Amino acid sequence: MDRFQEMKVLLAVAEAESFAGGAKLIGMSPPSVTRVIAGLEHRLGTLLLARSTRSLRLTDAGRRYVDDCKRILLDLEEAEELATGSSTRARGNLAVTASVMFGELFLIPLITEYLTQHPQVTVNALLVDRLVNMVDEGLDVAIRIGQLPDSNLQAVKVGQIRPVVCAAPAFLDRVGRPQYPKDVMTLPIVMSSASSLLTEWQFDLGDNHITLHPKPRLVVSSNQAAINAACMGWGFTRVLSYQVAERVAKGELEIVLDAFETTSLPINVVYQDSGRVPAKVSTFVDFCARRFLTDPALQAVMVR
Repeated sequence: MDRFQEMKVLLAVAEAESFAGGAKLIGMSPPSVTRVIAGLEHRLGTLLLARSTRSLRLTDAGRRYVDDCKRILLDLEEAEELATGSSTRARGNLAVTASVMFGELFLIPLITEYLTQHPQVTVNALLVDRLVNMVDEGLDVAIRIGQLPDSNLQAVKVGQIRPVVCAAPAFLDRVGRPQYPKDVMTLPIVMSSASSLLTEWQFDLGDNHITLHPKPRLVVSSNQAAINAACMGWGFTRVLSYQVAERVAKGELEIVLDAFETTSLPINVVYQDSGRVPAKVSTFVDFCARRFLTDPALQAVMVR
């Protein structure tokens, strides 16, 4: 018996929680199913099922192996459907990546909604503040902010955001609202060191562009920490517009120096396209595009 059939037998027994029940599910005799499981355990050198006179349950090794079997069999079925051009159902494991804060604010809520609509899909979300290699790390979809390098990857633009300088309204009432970029240089600043976009403050002065290098009294390693400090009225901070959209809408923060903002940064959903895109990828990309394109926080409008 080949290994794929062994996996199917094990999954049937695990689902039925009995050899007889598993045999019925898969259309085999109970003695044959018992022999298959015994042979599988002998070949692997580990016990997959703990037997007693009253029950049958998976061991820890058995649970791990069953999870792997489910993934492998789903991938095999999907590969066969892709080969015949008949893949229409989204299923299997989907690996996606985004930056930490974007993932927490926008991607995770979207994923939970997507999973509700596609019960045969599982998702592994890698949220990191670094540019990951999709091929090397086995990723299906990535959310990228900024200009994309030339590559063989496919991209769907779903929005645009911009760096903004903001502070709490009470703080601005106390120190005044800056009229020019240089006005903030002598005032309290909290800076996130998470990105050079935020540590080098670039502004557009018509035909000229300037880059300021503020000397903050408070430096933090995350954008969220900088936003929290700014909301407390500690000083100015510079973050990406989507990161403070909700706070601005609630009146907790106020954006300043709009007239000097730089060019917006595109948001793209990126995926690999080898000519046959799995349904789990195409449906997820379409789902992202529909949601992100209608979210005002991800559609920053230039102010001039």
